[in-house]
Amino acid sequence: MKYLFIALAALLFSVMEILGKLAVGLNALQLNFLRFVLGGIILLLPTINILKRENIKLTKNDIIYFFGTGLLGVVISMSLFQLAINFTKASTVAILFSTNPIFTILFACLFLGEKLNKKTIVSIIFSSLGILFILNPFRTNSDILGIVLSILSAVTFSLYSIAGKLRSSKYGSTVLNCMSFIIGSAIMLILIFISNFPVISSHISPTGKLGFMINIPILSGINLQNIIPLILLGVLVTGFGYMFYFKAMDTTSVTTASMVFFIKPALAPIFALLILNESISINTIIGIALILIGAYFIFVKKNLKIKLKS
Repeated sequence: MKYLFIALAALLFSVMEILGKLAVGLNALQLNFLRFVLGGIILLLPTINILKRENIKLTKNDIIYFFGTGLLGVVISMSLFQLAINFTKASTVAILFSTNPIFTILFACLFLGEKLNKKTIVSIIFSSLGILFILNPFRTNSDILGIVLSILSAVTFSLYSIAGKLRSSKYGSTVLNCMSFIIGSAIMLILIFISNFPVISSHISPTGKLGFMINIPILSGINLQNIIPLILLGVLVTGFGYMFYFKAMDTTSVTTASMVFFIKPALAPIFALLILNESISINTIIGIALILIGAYFIFVKKNLKIKLKS
């Protein structure tokens, strides 16, 4: 079951950028806000049931903790993610964001005391090489700002994963994500209101690169063309995708669960080809092969060892 959680999370996260691209006509930060509102709503009823069943009473310290995870995972990490898309290609952002397991594994060693084994190290090497092949960093037209923002998004998402793991055993992944999404969305709503203040809009050109940061709408722009991608992004990717990812953490480890993002760069280009008609380069094909080899060392080798023991 634990590897099913990893597979489902990888599958759902692999269509994140595609659904975002299909949700045309929405402000990037508006889209980020709406997807986490939907994700929080879809997890709200299960969260209430869990809190009642397990007799969990949320304290002031718990709310402060969720404020931190919401700020880190929703407001900072995913806003950096959306900012990066404005400065470079979405595919580049997706691939760079998928390097977050490297940071997650390092942070897990530092903060959670998890140990690296040889299979994990080999998997990281192959998967990292695969990401480099897909990204093709030697292109002269690579946008430095977009790359930096993507890496910062990956680092902060890694910290969100570690922060979530610290208390996931207390609340469970459903409660953790639901509360983080709701509080993170509330913070974003405040920022959206602030973006409409004249003192803010007067200092940013609406036609410039930062134009999407002023006069951010809440519901304006939603239409029949983008509402389905928006719902799928909020409900499936954000609601269930995050839940499966943290359930994978609960049943395995931070290190193993983070391999979701080494599988994502292999699946995302295939979905982009099938759904968006985007071509797959030779570099991407080589990268996909290397990533699959890396995933093999984590999943197939570990399953083989378990079967031999039984």
